[in-house]
Parts: sequence; structure tokens; C-alpha cells
Amino acid sequence: MKPGVRALIHNVMTSSPSPSLLQALDERSRDIFRHVVETYLETGEPVGSRTLSKGGIQLSAASIRNVLSDLTDMGLLNAPHISAGRMPTHAGLRLFVDGFLELGEPGEDDRAAIDAGISGAGRDFGDVLKEASSLLSGLAGGAGLVSSPTQDAPVRHVEFVPLTTGEALCVLVNELGDVENRLVKLPPGLPQTALVEAGNFLAARMKGRTLHEASAEVRAEISQHRAQLDSAAADLVQRGLAQWAGELPGQERSLIIQGRANLLEDSQAADDMERVRQLFDVLERQKGLLEVLDSTREADGVRLFIGSENSLFPLSGSSVIVAPYMNASRQVIGAVGVIGPTRLNYARVIPMVDYTARMVGQVLGRRGQE
Repeated sequence: MKPGVRALIHNVMTSSPSPSLLQALDERSRDIFRHVVETYLETGEPVGSRTLSKGGIQLSAASIRNVLSDLTDMGLLNAPHISAGRMPTHAGLRLFVDGFLELGEPGEDDRAAIDAGISGAGRDFGDVLKEASSLLSGLAGGAGLVSSPTQDAPVRHVEFVPLTTGEALCVLVNELGDVENRLVKLPPGLPQTALVEAGNFLAARMKGRTLHEASAEVRAEISQHRAQLDSAAADLVQRGLAQWAGELPGQERSLIIQGRANLLEDSQAADDMERVRQLFDVLERQKGLLEVLDSTREADGVRLFIGSENSLFPLSGSSVIVAPYMNASRQVIGAVGVIGPTRLNYARVIPMVDYTARMVGQVLGRRGQE
């Protein structure tokens, strides 16, 4: 097992089946279960006893069928039709991922494609996010998901710029390089020194911190008269905070989705088409998907939702793999992911999503230092 693999598996775990399920499987059952899942993930077809016996299972067809029946009774496998082979249930896939799957770094080709795509996307961070979504879609064969960063990024620079109209421009620059300019009216006769004083006061308390983190403390300092500010500068600080706290027109968070067509490729049967229709409905409800991606804020790394493990996908038969990306201060501000059928190649896609998130974070970190 490669270094760091076990740690990554731990990060992937969310709502794992009871450990007793894995302990209840003897060596023969584990071997057959693993072969069933791996073959299903490769072919997308139910797996029968004849396929297993030809695939290296040294047991009679009758013995294999008995084990398959036991695994079905345990809720790990099911049979779509009476005469069909077996395929893993959502619980079976979860057990396979948490108990059998070994994860490492992405393959050399995948890593090279991600490096080239992210580094070649240019300086605009929006282009980087679009490229990340497109890369994941193309490499994983599902739809790529990338959430735009939260606007409450750490502050790099803040100042008040006087204008000739009796107003001042409140300027706030965050570590993403985004600039927020807001106008505030100035009381008649306000000295320019008050603008400088207010700007210096905020810069000292906000640099490297988010607006949300710093604003409550700044307001408390002013209201309790602990701030070394005259009344004019204190009022200007309050006005600036009030302006920056508002919603920025056109700057609401967005979800970038690439590769919806990939979800149609293996959908020929009527029930498959219904699954994809429901999935497309979910993709249109971006707010819910943003909440799924934002759930990575509470995780140490990659998160995996199989089927009904997430309330957005109770009927879609889909899996979602999500990893957070961070700013230069190691704060999670967004996420990348892949959504596709439950038979995704988890061993390949999980490291791929994790690596893409790290590369996006590195670009974000470099941008924040420029």
C-alpha cells in the first residue's frame, strides 16, 4: 500500500456500514464479493457465477451461488432479475470503498493532464475553475462540478479614497484579488485625515482575516469605546463595514457544471433514462448542489456520497465525489467534484478529484501572493 493511502481512505468515509458486516465475511465471501464489485464497476453488468468461476474463483458454480445468495441476504448484493447475476447495492459499494479499496496518487497520465490544464488556464481564476470542471468531466466520464469561492475571503488591503463629489470610495481587496468598491457619503467638512485614520484602523484589524471574522470585533471595539478613533473616523469605519457586508450585484456564488452529456452515454433502458432525468433536475437546482459541495468544510478531505446517502439523490442512482480547495490561509472556500453513475471507477476518480482540488488551491495561493 502506498504512503498516505490509508489516510485518504479515512477521509473518504462518511456513513460507513457497520464494521460487523465486514467482520461477518469469511475469506471466501470477501474474495467473491470483491470480484463481483470490481467486475461490475468495469462492465456495468450483473455478474454471474460462471463469470466468477472463469475469473479465478476456485469454487464450483454451486458454491459460488450459495455465497452470492448469502451476500444478497446481507444486503450487499442484489439481482435485477431472477435469472440475472448479482450487482452491488449502495451498501455494498460503500463497504467495498471503505473496506477493500486502496487509493494512491492519480496515475501519471491523469496527473499530467490535470497539471497541464490547470497551469494553462491563464491568470483569471474563473477560467481556472471552468477548466477544472471540464478536466474532471473528461477524465472521470461524469459531470464535473466546481463551486466558485465564497466571497468572504481573507482581506489583503483596505482603504478609503476621497472623491470630489463629497463621497469616498471604500476599497477592499481580498486574497483572491477581487476588488470591492463601494461609495459612502461624507459629512460636510470631514478632514482627509479621518479617511486615512479609518483606513489604517481597518487595515490593522482585517488584513489576513475575513470580513465576517473581523467586522464583529471591530464593531464591538468601537461601541465599547476601546478604539483609538475620533467620532468622524469611527463613523466612517461603520459606514464602510455596512457597505462591504451587502450583496455584490453579479457576484453571487455559482456552480460550474461541465459534461452533462456524459451522463447519457450508458443510459439506454427506460429506467436509466428516468434516473438521468431526475439527475438533470438536481443539476438545475444549483443551491442544493452548492450545499453538498460546501459540506466539505466539515471534512478533512474527500467526501463520497453513494446513492441515497445524500438527500438530493435518493432516486438518481448516482455517486458524488467532492474535495475542498483552500486559499493561501488554508481556509476551505470552495470545492470540486464529479457526479456520475454509482459504478464510477472509484480507485481512479477519488485521487483525481483530490489532486484537482489541491492544484486549484495552489493556483489560488499563488494569486493571493501576487
